[in-house]
Amino acid sequence: MNLLKINDFDEKQISDIFNLTDMLQKQNKQILKGKTLVLFFPESSIRTRITFEKGITDLGGTCILFPPTTLDKRESLEDVIKYIENWADAVIVRHSDYRKIEELSIHSSIPVINAMSSINHPCEILSDLYSISREIPDYRGLTYTFVGELGNISNSWRIASEVLKFRLNHVCVKGNEIKLDDEYYRFTTDLEKVLQSSDVILTDPLSKELKTDEYINKYQITLERMKLTKPNALLNPCPPFYRGEEVSADVIDSDYFVGHNFKKNLLSVQQAIILYCLGLSI
Repeated sequence: MNLLKINDFDEKQISDIFNLTDMLQKQNKQILKGKTLVLFFPESSIRTRITFEKGITDLGGTCILFPPTTLDKRESLEDVIKYIENWADAVIVRHSDYRKIEELSIHSSIPVINAMSSINHPCEILSDLYSISREIPDYRGLTYTFVGELGNISNSWRIASEVLKFRLNHVCVKGNEIKLDDEYYRFTTDLEKVLQSSDVILTDPLSKELKTDEYINKYQITLERMKLTKPNALLNPCPPFYRGEEVSADVIDSDYFVGHNFKKNLLSVQQAIILYCLGLSI
């Protein structure tokens, strides 16, 4: 089974992956012993690459690493994957061009896992949702507010809200709307108003276009703005985050911020995704 986007899984499958994550955190068997996974990762990747590589080796598997530019050669991706599947059990790809990941999956007889593209980031968001669910069991009853432009993180949260049926507010300047008819997704330009009904605040780094004093003054998540949210609200900015830009320094130093602790679960969630896609159990 492949994971290219969150809606490749349904509600039950996501629940199964979360339960498998729980089991992996209690016991660490060599389930991937004798398995080889090929990874395509840029040198700039820190969190996702560390947790995939360590997650695989902790389970006894072997990693073979290539830069994603390896997939940009003239050779057909159909031929690339047909050779790889002779020697590997799965492929994990971080590449800006989602179409390349998709093309590999179309021609592959082994699982292909999307470790990030320019249009989505399924493993990251599934990990965040797992972390939230273990803090707040009724995590699907919460109201999530994403503050930032249209991009891979906002797209992934939108898809997750559709699959798991939770409310997602999207706050940004006009022109960043996800254009669809979806009862769970709502776009607004009014940050202060929507904060009052928010349980989880999500952000993404600012593009050059949004990195202006006007935008930051209006949409930066500060400690004072977090105080407008519902009781026990959480701040979970997508890394890398930048103090003084999409978030203030004081809010990162506050009890609202859960980012560092939440990312501990990225390793075991990605392990669970690998095992699930391979059809392996503990």
